[in-house]
Amino acid sequence: MEKDFDSWNKVKKETNAEPSRFYTVREIWWCRLGVNIGTEQDGHGERFLRPALILRGFGPEACLIVPLTTSSREHSLRLPIGKVDGREARANLSQLRVIDTRRLVEKIGFLNQDIFEAVRKTAKGLL
Repeated sequence: MEKDFDSWNKVKKETNAEPSRFYTVREIWWCRLGVNIGTEQDGHGERFLRPALILRGFGPEACLIVPLTTSSREHSLRLPIGKVDGREARANLSQLRVIDTRRLVEKIGFLNQDIFEAVRKTAKGLL
């Protein structure tokens, strides 16, 4: 599959001009993840969006996120978290990454505290 890096570069330039976003841990956001290399999670659509869970904050300009997937493929690093935007979702812990908060586009909601703690505990076990 051919990746559209040129279109992503245009959106990335626009994203860079955005202000930082206010966020809270446990929130789920539409996030501009863009077009990435190989098996790294890409965003979708013309704005290159993917839902992501905010796992930890690093001040007003950066946070640690877990991209979400709707793939039903079983894997020990894909934890079911329930419905997000009407679809069953899983936290894809193999794709943890720090992002600039300018990538955050729109808040979708909050993750249940118990499910969040399970995701966080599994993430801590990766280190």
